[in-house]
Amino acid sequence: MYKLSEIIIRAIPATFIVICTLLLLWWIVSDPTADFTLSEPGMDDYAEAEPGVEEEVIIGEFFQSFPGAGVPELEETWTRFRGERSDNIYSGSVPLKESFGSGSVDLLWSVEMGEGHAGAAIFEGLVYVLDYDEELRADMLRCFSLTTGEEVWRRWYEVEIRRNHGMSRTVPAVTEEFILTIGPRGHVMCVERESGDFLWGLDIVREYDSEIPLWYTGQCPLIYEGVAIIATGGSSLMIGIDCMSGEVLWETPNPDGWEMSHSSVIPYEFGGRKMFLYSAVGGVAGIAADGEDAGSVLWSSSEWSRPVVAASPVGTPDGKIFLTAGYGAGSMLLQLSVDNGSYSVDILESYRPGGGLSSEQQTPILADGHLFGILPNDARAMRNQFVCVHPDDPTEIIWSSGPTARFGLGPYILADDRFYLLNDDASLYIIEKSTEAYNELDNIQLFEGYDAWAPLAIADGYMVLRDDRTMVCIDLRR
Repeated sequence: MYKLSEIIIRAIPATFIVICTLLLLWWIVSDPTADFTLSEPGMDDYAEAEPGVEEEVIIGEFFQSFPGAGVPELEETWTRFRGERSDNIYSGSVPLKESFGSGSVDLLWSVEMGEGHAGAAIFEGLVYVLDYDEELRADMLRCFSLTTGEEVWRRWYEVEIRRNHGMSRTVPAVTEEFILTIGPRGHVMCVERESGDFLWGLDIVREYDSEIPLWYTGQCPLIYEGVAIIATGGSSLMIGIDCMSGEVLWETPNPDGWEMSHSSVIPYEFGGRKMFLYSAVGGVAGIAADGEDAGSVLWSSSEWSRPVVAASPVGTPDGKIFLTAGYGAGSMLLQLSVDNGSYSVDILESYRPGGGLSSEQQTPILADGHLFGILPNDARAMRNQFVCVHPDDPTEIIWSSGPTARFGLGPYILADDRFYLLNDDASLYIIEKSTEAYNELDNIQLFEGYDAWAPLAIADGYMVLRDDRTMVCIDLRR
């Protein structure tokens, strides 16, 4: 007779085999992943409007002013993405700091923002930024005092947006008369600059069948001689709208169905013509900016077709067009030619990341006949280094910051013959402008930042910058 303990021990292997067999059969006939959800960018805290329900967005519906907020008497401006000349070079008369001296910097004010990467524009002592208010669920144009951070007024409209690496992304365009914004889901708003009074709005998805890129609208709007310039994709590639009346003045055909990218439209002049450079998803084009044929395509190339494009084209005086994108896309150098007013374009160079200058997010700066930029993560051993190249051969790195000086996706600006570069963690670097060697002059961590990617703005010696949650103003006057 076996003891009870021996019977149990002898039965364990057989029981284990039976259990394993049953589990195998269950696995074969069922799908244990049926309830799993594929993790994709944007699938986090916020939900969009219910599928099949068209959301009614009344652009510019709400307004609030804050009496008593002081407006400083200042003169300088930084009116749009990359400044008045679209070159990202500050040309003001105020001398700026060459170093941080005692290891500190004057932080004038700090304002909490909705999560995002929207940069500021500045006009004569006032700061304008298109925020996303997460509590109100609203795109919100906010106006602040440059020196105190007091809010002067705000105008907003309700729109449902779910978090997708932040929400707001664009820099307003500002003139003496107007402010123009584009929200994350493609809502365009134009208001009077001083009062904030609403003029007109446009839903480009509804009107032009546009497709908003992954991670929302990154294109910063442009006001050119009183005309709002918007690259829509969809039924038209680009449109020009009278800022005062909201009347559409021209529409650029889009026969190949190029889609909206994160890249912004850049004014450019070559061969006696003013044009707009635009790097779409599908190709790159030069669009006539003036004359009877305004809005027509002067030249285009579908050879530059990348799925994710954030950096804007950089045009040189001799007709070279430098194009770059992230996610392994690399870069391309084009050469424009003109013959009796007719334009043609040739490819001079095309290369992958690590083969020369390329950029994932920020647009390189052209200065002293050279291009300066930060290499992307996929540039292999030189990833995230700040580099200098000559536009005739962007594959040849003249100098780099080296393996001990790597930077993330943060922005940089050229001011007072120095680069001011903001790292992802809100560390600000001062780097000498040189075409011979990399020379870091100083650096300081302004605050404990995260994803500090928004474009920088400078006016009257004050710099406005932000990370994903906080916008600050620092005094850079020497």
